[in-house]
Amino acid sequence: MSKPHHIVIVGGGAGGLELATQLGDTFGKSKKAKITLVDQKLTHIWKPLLHEIAAGTMNPTDEETNYYAHAAKHDYEFVLGRLEDVQSQQKEVQLSKTQSSKYDASGELFNLHYDTLILAVGSVSNDFNTPGVKEFCHYLDSRQQAEIFQQDLLHLYLDAQNKNVERNLQIAIIGAGATGVELSAELVEAKQNFYKYGLNKINPNNVKISLVEGANRILPALSEKIAEHATKQLERMKIDVLTAKRVEKVDAEKIYFTDGTSIHAELKVWAAGIKTPDVIANLKGFEKDRMGRLDVYATLQTKSDPNIFAFGDCAHCILDAREAALGPRAQVASQQANFLVDAMQARINGKQQPMFQFSDKGSLVSLSKNKAVGELLGQVNVQGFVAKSMYVSLYRMHQATIYGYAHAGLLTAKDFVTRKITPKIKLH
Repeated sequence: MSKPHHIVIVGGGAGGLELATQLGDTFGKSKKAKITLVDQKLTHIWKPLLHEIAAGTMNPTDEETNYYAHAAKHDYEFVLGRLEDVQSQQKEVQLSKTQSSKYDASGELFNLHYDTLILAVGSVSNDFNTPGVKEFCHYLDSRQQAEIFQQDLLHLYLDAQNKNVERNLQIAIIGAGATGVELSAELVEAKQNFYKYGLNKINPNNVKISLVEGANRILPALSEKIAEHATKQLERMKIDVLTAKRVEKVDAEKIYFTDGTSIHAELKVWAAGIKTPDVIANLKGFEKDRMGRLDVYATLQTKSDPNIFAFGDCAHCILDAREAALGPRAQVASQQANFLVDAMQARINGKQQPMFQFSDKGSLVSLSKNKAVGELLGQVNVQGFVAKSMYVSLYRMHQATIYGYAHAGLLTAKDFVTRKITPKIKLH
């Protein structure tokens, strides 16, 4: 009896976990294929939540998904490991053990065989080697980085409580894409909550939040109308929006711009630009774009090896020669994950691979607990509570995909109750 087709997915982000869940439910359960998901962490957090975790307005332990428990329920295998290399001739990925305790042999290498490999490792911040950024700026690529920022922010407030005088606090976010805009708005809510819960030596009026963007406007990937509306909302929140400001260097106290000006900032976040993780950029024998993303056909197969697929932020996919490559957006990865379920069905059955088609549903950007802005289907502008409700529904759809609608409904009810009875900011 022949072994079932082995599909290995590397990367348990939004797209990778959605794909592993659907393939496990479809093929793993019926034993038509063996599904394996590889990730270097034990738990999954939906990446668009990271700005809330960083601001302390969301407790990550309430939102995480454990890969082992989830895999057991959805008929796939989970392997804890970090991708080190792809050995396409042998159809193997080389992984290293990641340390989850002092007893682990961190860094030890092991290989995993595949029949089909799907890379979904996402992206990381690109600091463009700007002097001082690595040393003095926070990043928001992972839950761990978001929690480090949250702890640094909290301890500034805790330290201030031991002083006899009020103090000022200056925070700067470099990069006014969706992440930067959402974090700046969330920090406005955070500073009010700190004061409300007794950490009052830093008055909210003495907290200066600066949002820095090198382009001539914020949210450069969205329409000018949406950017203009978002700018007005941020300015109403007393956020200092600085556009056409290119960062030259950063030190412990200041951010310096190429025009000779500078601003003070104790806490600094770099959210300007992305690139593929080094492991993808360093892979030998693969065609890539200038950002290091793997070139793929419309089938999402890499141009270097038909047995290796890539999707999401680590893939450079052009569906129409007259248009640009698909951008690094959550809805792209989610739609590609859904598509790959059908693609794997065709592959297992020996049929021709289908071609991916993208349907742009629009973009939404959160501006606080009750507000958001966005555009739907490229032309319908939405804002306020309606836009925020639609923004929240995106996360609920992600939960429905990985848990099922009944489970997602229970989680929605739990979140509603939890947020009624717990502090509105994480104070530990």
